[in-house]
Amino acid sequence: MGIIVANLFITLDGVYQAPGGREEDPEGGFVFGGWQAPVSDEGSGAAIAADIATMDALLLGRRTYDIFAAYWPHQADAIAGALNRVPKFVVSSSLQDPAWAGTMVLPDAAAAGGLRDQYRQVHMFGSGVLIRSLLAAGVLDRLHLWLYPVVLGQGRRLFDGGAVPATFRLAEPARSFPAGAVSLVYEPAGGVKTQEMTA
Repeated sequence: MGIIVANLFITLDGVYQAPGGREEDPEGGFVFGGWQAPVSDEGSGAAIAADIATMDALLLGRRTYDIFAAYWPHQADAIAGALNRVPKFVVSSSLQDPAWAGTMVLPDAAAAGGLRDQYRQVHMFGSGVLIRSLLAAGVLDRLHLWLYPVVLGQGRRLFDGGAVPATFRLAEPARSFPAGAVSLVYEPAGGVKTQEMTA
């Protein structure tokens, strides 16, 4: 069985909205689009590209799909080549005729979980709403947070209320990069346990 890996570029205050460009996603009056590049470096860029190269399929929520479909088919670098080459899946109840070649529409998170029977590594990017749905359905295998040393104070946050309480375990050693980004790969580890701290 394969795995579903959610890759999320996220700030210290949990914002994942519009990391890639000023006009990427200004919804809600978000004014910090493009916050990722100033705190990126060659090492983190190479690590992200290496992870993208391992995927066999791409899974996205509807909002992120629309952003990707408007941009990546018109690019010609190695990342674009990987994204355009692999089968693509978008979870949506309203999309009828996806324009990005090689895209299939899935009705819900449970259907997305079935992709693990077909592909070795299904990768996601962005798609915070879908990440929460996959976690609630028990079908997200890894949460890969690319944590950047930025605080924005506004924007969509991964866990902004309504999340299912859960514990995670570190699945790989943390990696840090010169500009301050940290790569953290977690696996779900069951519910939340509580106890008193002792000396």
